[in-house]
Amino acid sequence: MTEMEKGPTGVRRGRGARERILGASRQLFREQGINRTGMDQLCAAAQVSKRTAYQHFASKDELVAEYLRTFDPSVLSDVFDRPDLAPRERLLAAFDIPPTTPLCPYIAAAVELHDPQHSASRYARDYKKAVAARLADTAREAGAADPEQLGEQLALLIDGAAARTRVLDADAFPTAAAIAAVLIDKAIPAAADDDRRPGEASS
Repeated sequence: MTEMEKGPTGVRRGRGARERILGASRQLFREQGINRTGMDQLCAAAQVSKRTAYQHFASKDELVAEYLRTFDPSVLSDVFDRPDLAPRERLLAAFDIPPTTPLCPYIAAAVELHDPQHSASRYARDYKKAVAARLADTAREAGAADPEQLGEQLALLIDGAAARTRVLDADAFPTAAAIAAVLIDKAIPAAADDDRRPGEASS
């Protein structure tokens, strides 16, 4: 039975095709960029026909938007939802990113697309705002006087370190983390009650 063969009711079979297309897009778009990845190459990597691809995604633009939508929908949950870290430590953990990590897909897509109205660009904006919001929420939990400002500052540092690491091929996150520590220390009282480790009793 072929990928696109349909049953008597016209229901498409081969449900794995959509996941394979998205998987191929995550690999190819991040390795070589969106503009350099053609649909022929993407379909070959996903082992589907172009007809199949366009039945799942009406256009490459739609695929790019869905590719971004599938990234980290919980917004860095492996950092912000860690119960073993105090709020201040979670803020610093956001900078614990291996230098081999590919450039943030949202930054890469926004730079390549040059179109603020593209649906992928809107996803990128929404995601970046969500990261800053989670940083601000964590800063508020830690006792920051102006958590929104600290959240924006740390978000800017993260994105700057990601871009600089990629451009210079050298890990910029340790320097960014050191700057973040200074900002955090200025914004959050060192003895803030909320900065205790989870489960630590009050004296």
